[in-house]
Amino acid sequence: MEILDEGSGRLDIARYVDHVRDLAAGAIATFEGTTRDSFEGRRVVELRYEAYGAMARRRLAAILREARAAHSLRRLAVAHRLGTVPAGEASVFVAASAVHRADAMEACRYVIDEVKASVPIWKKEVYDDGEVWKENREFLDRTTTDGTTASSPAPATRPAKGGGCCGRKVRVNES
Repeated sequence: MEILDEGSGRLDIARYVDHVRDLAAGAIATFEGTTRDSFEGRRVVELRYEAYGAMARRRLAAILREARAAHSLRRLAVAHRLGTVPAGEASVFVAASAVHRADAMEACRYVIDEVKASVPIWKKEVYDDGEVWKENREFLDRTTTDGTTASSPAPATRPAKGGGCCGRKVRVNES
């Protein structure tokens, strides 16, 4: 489990895959989240990530414990970059090994969904004509209109479209 500070460079994907490799594992599943080059017709230049490091590391450790408890895993790894991530590069990576593929694949999905929903890492999308702080859909799906969290909120407590504490997207310094 790593949160890589700004300036640490690209994620070493092979290192994480090698970390989860195990002779008893019949499957290794991975997820690589990359910066796309466009969003809703706008050209994306880069993403910028910030985090509350100590809290993010504690939450990541809890997510890994939860994944291990729910799935029959051999090994598990997760890494997230902070700072600037240019288009085409990976910002987050998850790898899981298990005796059977279903456990590895389900664990990867669980880990990335939980990272997006509950780890205090914030993302700004930088376009060639402005920038926008983004809220993850997974976070919004768990947050009620009063700012508290719910594991599966009833439709009446889900934020309205554009809801959350700051709206779905907060525009910052648009040209």
